[in-house]
Amino acid sequence: MNDQQQTLWQFMQQQSDKLLTQTLEHIGLTLVSLLIAVVIGLPLGILIARKRQLSGTVLGIAGVLQTIPSIALLGFMIPLLGIGAKPAIVALFLYALLPIIRNTYTGITGVEASVKEAALAMGMSARQILFKVELPLAMPVILAGIRTATVINVGVATLASYIAAGGLGEFIFGGISLNNSNMILAGAIPAALLAILFDVLLSVVQRVSFKKLQYGLYAVPVIVVAFALFYLITSASGNELTAGFTPEFMGRQDGNLGLQQKYGLKIHTTVINDAVMYKAAFEKQIDVISGYSTDGRLKAFNLVVLDDDKKIFPPYYAAPIVRSDALKKYPGLEDALNLLSGHINDSVMTDLNYRTDQLHQTPERVAKDFLVANKLFKPSRNGKAGVIRIGSKVFGEQYILAEMYRMLIEGNTEYTTLAKTGLGGTKICFDALTNNQIDFYPEYTGTGLLVLLQPSAQKVKEVTVDKQKTYDYVQQQFNKNYHIKWLKPIGFNNAYALMMRKQQADDLGIKTISDLKHFLDRN
Repeated sequence: MNDQQQTLWQFMQQQSDKLLTQTLEHIGLTLVSLLIAVVIGLPLGILIARKRQLSGTVLGIAGVLQTIPSIALLGFMIPLLGIGAKPAIVALFLYALLPIIRNTYTGITGVEASVKEAALAMGMSARQILFKVELPLAMPVILAGIRTATVINVGVATLASYIAAGGLGEFIFGGISLNNSNMILAGAIPAALLAILFDVLLSVVQRVSFKKLQYGLYAVPVIVVAFALFYLITSASGNELTAGFTPEFMGRQDGNLGLQQKYGLKIHTTVINDAVMYKAAFEKQIDVISGYSTDGRLKAFNLVVLDDDKKIFPPYYAAPIVRSDALKKYPGLEDALNLLSGHINDSVMTDLNYRTDQLHQTPERVAKDFLVANKLFKPSRNGKAGVIRIGSKVFGEQYILAEMYRMLIEGNTEYTTLAKTGLGGTKICFDALTNNQIDFYPEYTGTGLLVLLQPSAQKVKEVTVDKQKTYDYVQQQFNKNYHIKWLKPIGFNNAYALMMRKQQADDLGIKTISDLKHFLDRN
């Protein structure tokens, strides 16, 4: 039964063990970060309520932290804390601070002065006034802040899978990459239910008296220790090698599924975004990664490709895919896009990627230098005949190709362009194309075959014997099913590859995927 035939319930039953683990990871990330935020945010709120001259500074800093985009904040954490749960928890803690500090401050300063004066007249100390008067009266407001922080953290925690911290984001981003709606919903629905559940539970707590609430504080250390142990147990791999695979690689036949079926490869695996995967390997936080054969970070981080001796990574073409109605609407577009065909081989694409990934040159500069060197560049005509909308996925190679196509269109036709780059995974790009949000984007025949068409295993075996046969089949099916045309191949092959640090691979005597399998079996 393939993914398109499965119901959501059947998929969730099939993935129940993984779903349970990811849900526990999600709860752990949310609760541990929230408890740390309460432990730090509550005293800070009390402090600025006492010393109001500090309130602007403290609330301002907490506010700035919350305005930092969550992906960027997670990225900032990696050089300091590496990948995994630690940077995710720190980032979530920073997001939770503002509502807790602000509501604690608001709740305490909102207690009427006459009530505090009466308590003082009765002989209460400042500490007694805080714990017996101010906090009990402010507690509904404080708990409202904690409820807000909790809902925020449940949502943001889905992004933790980008840095191998687990959680329900693994299903969501895997589904986006693999064009699998069941997978997306299997992550999104439990995440939404968790947010609702936590909000309901905290609304009940909000109605509990402060005196009874104090007894609940004794459970806090137990919860923290329980989830800390959970992360230690699930992340411990002893002396084993650890692999970092992207969500898409985990679910593809020319990916982790193929490694398990054809090689029998069993390796401790963590799901990670390709934006941080290479650096994590370079910094020795993971040992094996699912890279791309033309990626410039191979050279940048001194990684070596393991020979695919059983050939599960078939060669695939890269080519632009365009809606047929766009080709009719914009005469000359196909000829302009095909100008790039045959000009970029594997080594050239690797070098272009290296310039953006490691030398930090802009995709625009890299694209222009290449077109000029190959006598393909022409200045923009600033045409007024129409606007071509260019899409791309969210990695360097796609940005470079999108820039090349932009320059080719504007230099060889009377059209202008509008770039809608960085669209994320395959599903987002393809949906944008089929829904007339973009006119074309660069795609790979392997992805078109396995992620978008999803034919039977027998058909896959039949058409992947060589890259031309794959291209011919995908071209025919896309035209038939989607009215989308694959233009001429660009010339390079972007297939998956397993990579390791060169020094580590040399030390362990690992040159092929079979060598890796034998090493794991021995250890």
